[in-house]
Amino acid sequence: MASNILSIGQSALAAAQVGLSTTGHNIANAATPGFNRQVVVQGASLPQNFGFGFLGQGTEISTVKRIYSDFLGLQVQSAQTTKSGLDSYYSQIKQIDNMLADPTSGLSPTLQRFFSGIQELASNPASIPSRQAVLSSAETLASGFNGLSSRLSEIGQGVNSQIQASVNAINSYAEQISTLNDAIGRAQRASGQPANDLLDQRDQLVMDLNKEIKATVVKQGDGDYNIFIGNGQPLVVGSSTFQIVSVASPTNLEKIDVAYKTNSGNLVAVGESGLAGGKLGGLLEFRSKTLEPAQNALGRIALGLASTFNAQHQAGFDLNGVAGNAFFNVASPLVNAHGGNSGDAVVGASISSVNALTTSDYSLKYDGTNYTLTRLSDKTTTTFATFPQTVDGIDLNLASGTAVAGDSFLIRPTANGASSISVAITDPAAIAAAAVTGAAGDNRNALLLSALQTTNTLGNGTTHYQGAFSQLVSQIGNKTRELEVTSSAAGKLLAEATNTLQAESGVNLDEEATNLLRYQQAYQAAAKVMQIASEMFDTLLTLGR
Repeated sequence: MASNILSIGQSALAAAQVGLSTTGHNIANAATPGFNRQVVVQGASLPQNFGFGFLGQGTEISTVKRIYSDFLGLQVQSAQTTKSGLDSYYSQIKQIDNMLADPTSGLSPTLQRFFSGIQELASNPASIPSRQAVLSSAETLASGFNGLSSRLSEIGQGVNSQIQASVNAINSYAEQISTLNDAIGRAQRASGQPANDLLDQRDQLVMDLNKEIKATVVKQGDGDYNIFIGNGQPLVVGSSTFQIVSVASPTNLEKIDVAYKTNSGNLVAVGESGLAGGKLGGLLEFRSKTLEPAQNALGRIALGLASTFNAQHQAGFDLNGVAGNAFFNVASPLVNAHGGNSGDAVVGASISSVNALTTSDYSLKYDGTNYTLTRLSDKTTTTFATFPQTVDGIDLNLASGTAVAGDSFLIRPTANGASSISVAITDPAAIAAAAVTGAAGDNRNALLLSALQTTNTLGNGTTHYQGAFSQLVSQIGNKTRELEVTSSAAGKLLAEATNTLQAESGVNLDEEATNLLRYQQAYQAAAKVMQIASEMFDTLLTLGR
């Protein structure tokens, strides 16, 4: 009986030691990211029948369990990917908002100064200083367009770099998760017990992955995580990983796209709509829905100004009685053939009506019989079999070569408008202020040039230059405020979801301190039981002598 009591005391002592160790582990990792508290699961050992009844045989530890809710964990992951995506978008658009809304260095002041110079010229059409002032303000205006365009391009290059960094991070997380899948599987098969700390590390990696991109986790029966992204592309399957890669866009070498690498090593382009959520999703959405439309909108203003001003300027006569030439140099639309085209077709494009121009890019695809032109901003399509064609103020033609079924082209009518505008004349006398030849004091064409400032020459006659720029500023500003509000709201949802998860799974130091005292007392009591059993055993030995 004494030996039985000693055995019971030993089991109690061992259980108290495990409890103390687990509690200490919880306290030590209270600030460790992704750590979930662990608890000892113990039960009574099977009793033994002594004839007069069953006597307990002490206690045994069945497992050390981590407290974790898959449901609450998924809520935190979802909130995290939403928050990261909004933050990524907001940090980028804020740069454009600050740039366009600047009242001193923005485009509005330079536009006003340019037309003020034209008005001054109309008051003194024969004055060389007034003419020189017009050229100077025109140079400043063109430089303003160039500068804004350059800054937008720099932001685009920054987006490229961040996309590459995000892709590398996603692949790194995938590798680490697959390694943990393997390690967890081996550890749990060998011991039959959950590998709690490894499980915590894997869940934290999934959380970090969701900061980069929305990831769907499918838990397998053996405990492995299979992870999918985008439109269901596998990223991790057991201990195997698949990669996404950053590649140059086949229709715009200055733009970085994302592709999925298949088992055979082939690269399959992943559409921006298929990579939602997280930092990467926010970057891609910002580029397609704000950056590129802003570049196009700014380009349309520059093209509209240059084209309409040129047309009116060429209708007048300069100080020497010569018909006016183009005042501004105007950019041509960009047409880029897809890098995978089989045919040698070269599609040309020119602008026939700036009034009809939109701020959208266009995709042109050939199916072997017909061409389909898609306005990318709203997916409106136009189908035709032969060239030339005119759509939204753009004249399209087949410059040379032959298209093959499957060939495609990207058409960007206004993308280069702001970056390429420049003043075409240098001689102040060449400004065509007169309406008729040989009339040095004639200011009628200068008055018509000045009137362009408030003439609705853009958007199918709905707005003027300043109005179009104000619309751009307003759109960017409104979207920035919207993202600021939604990002803040997403932050609160993330905090609430995290707090709810932590309330269940996190370490409460007060609770752990109580557990320390409880296990300490249990340890001391178990030791006392063993001491008494030892004394009883010694007494029996003495009686035996």
